[in-house]
Amino acid sequence: MIETAPQAFAAAVARYRERTAVVAENGATLTYAALDALRRQAAKALIALGVQHGERIAIWAPNSVEWVVAGLATQAIGAAIVPINTRMRGNEAAYVLQRSGARLLFSVGRFLGQHYPTLVAPQRPDTLAQIVVVEHAEAGDLDWNAFLAHGESIADATLDARIAAVGPDDTLDILFTSGTTGLPKGVVTTHAQNLRAIRAWSACVELSADDRYLIVNPFFHSFGYKVGWLAGLIAGATVLPHAVFDARAILQRIEAERISVLPGPPTLFISLLDDPQRAQTDLSSLRATITGAATIAPALIERIRRDLGFRIVLTGYGLTETCGIATLCNAHDAAETIALTSGKAIPGIELRCVDADGQAVATGESGEIVIRGYNVMQGYLDDPQATRETIAADGWLHTGDVGHLDARGYLRITDRVKDMYISGGFNCYPAEIERMLAAHPAIAQSAVVGVPDARLGEVGKAYVVLRPGQALDAPTLIAWCREQMANYKVPRQVAFADTLPTNASGKVMKFQLRARADAAPAPATPPH
Repeated sequence: MIETAPQAFAAAVARYRERTAVVAENGATLTYAALDALRRQAAKALIALGVQHGERIAIWAPNSVEWVVAGLATQAIGAAIVPINTRMRGNEAAYVLQRSGARLLFSVGRFLGQHYPTLVAPQRPDTLAQIVVVEHAEAGDLDWNAFLAHGESIADATLDARIAAVGPDDTLDILFTSGTTGLPKGVVTTHAQNLRAIRAWSACVELSADDRYLIVNPFFHSFGYKVGWLAGLIAGATVLPHAVFDARAILQRIEAERISVLPGPPTLFISLLDDPQRAQTDLSSLRATITGAATIAPALIERIRRDLGFRIVLTGYGLTETCGIATLCNAHDAAETIALTSGKAIPGIELRCVDADGQAVATGESGEIVIRGYNVMQGYLDDPQATRETIAADGWLHTGDVGHLDARGYLRITDRVKDMYISGGFNCYPAEIERMLAAHPAIAQSAVVGVPDARLGEVGKAYVVLRPGQALDAPTLIAWCREQMANYKVPRQVAFADTLPTNASGKVMKFQLRARADAAPAPATPPH
């Protein structure tokens, strides 16, 4: 039974040695055999630098072949990967490094106008013994080639013994939650549970060795890492990392590289659909995608199928605390099911919606989503209190998300508990309102937050991004909303924006919108 990441990758290498494993953005390729050799050299270098079984290795870099090699090498010697968000500032990255106790950091050099090792230098924790710059190194950096050279002193037998010592219950990685509210917490998960979850996802997407998998989702997120490059390599597919999203570049790469699998958040597909170059691009190779969000218009699912040519379009739901996966749709589900639900529980896990007392609510009624099963994290790193607050004694993980299950067991996300606001005594769930706004022909994207109101306590404020070439004003939209939804759900304020603030996984950061609303002068509330 294959229960560790090194075992799973070794099995792929044995079967697909001469097939292409990875293709860099510059077109350079590595076969599975060549990638394995590079992985072994990097793993030996880590051993030479003193990294022990169970220690943590951080990676702070955009998607690249070197990221993949660093990750595979870390897994091979029984260390845990700690991915760091490339959008983090130096002090934020230093917090993750300090909290995780990372022994070594793989970092990009100069990226987006910043030298990343310099960013972290003022707050560098004492536990961080070494920084390896994987690309764009500058004078004084330990660059990638110099790092690999350290491995020449380590014998194959030494590495093989380290690989053999890796067990299914060893920590595979520690992913820190996005930190959109409060300080990030490190989510600890093991080899065996992640491999099982990856297999479930791969089966649903029908991932195979014939696929060419373009990964735009960032590797520091489970979407780009676990069901991204790791899933692709386990399946024997060709993995193509892509560092910075640009619709035109993605379209060109789809055509040139005959991409078949391309997951991403809804915003990715909206950008591709709206790009004028799409009509002149050969997209016939596209086969499967999966997206996820609380609010997706059925029309967007239909356009992804019709205009981009995907035969399999799925949605799903998961958290960092559930190895990134909890529910998935079926490839044969209708567009409305795929758009308006997040699918049903993957095999082997339990899913419920519960009331404030922890009791399951009736079918169709909203409650907090709780999950129990093999995919639930081991806990938050060095934080037993937060772990107890999230995972009940009977094993149920409290997600903080609100939703309901239909008679088929399909989950519809209503909203985050903390995003709910109460207007005139009625509970308002922003995701439900956003789903309704998505049906407006002029609206590309929206986000709703609760803002203070003297009479009703709180009312909704909608931040709206319009489709290209469309025009709309606040009174007209509010009037339209009054025709589409119950009065208490109607946003009383509307602000138009070119974009909404999102984190790297494509989720709208509503705390920023609330701060924006707090800073804006409060308009007189329209008549109720």
